Amino acid sequence: MTYLITEYSKKQAKKLNVKIKPSKKKNKKIDVIQEDGKIISIGDNRYFDFPTYMKLEKAGKLKKGTAEERRRLYRIRHNRFKDNKGTAGYYAYRLLW
Repeated sequence: MTYLITEYSKKQAKKLNVKIKPSKKKNKKIDVIQEDGKIISIGDNRYFDFPTYMKLEKAGKLKKGTAEERRRLYRIRHNRFKDNKGTAGYYAYRLLW
């Protein structure tokens, strides 16, 4: 199933000066196209991300505050990627969380 890129991810991509499109790779959410044309696939479509948690929260399917808590925990676990520019972990951290 193709991942629908959210407005959150589009806005983040614009800040990072990269282009994004749904990934053609199995089980990946987004292909990030860097300025040099390099493509990096990020996000496993079998798992939720911050925008998905937000949608579920707004629909009343999750308790209020769940999305922020999941984001906090993700960022603790993946803190080492936040400054590794150009890596899949960096883009997942910045675009999906």
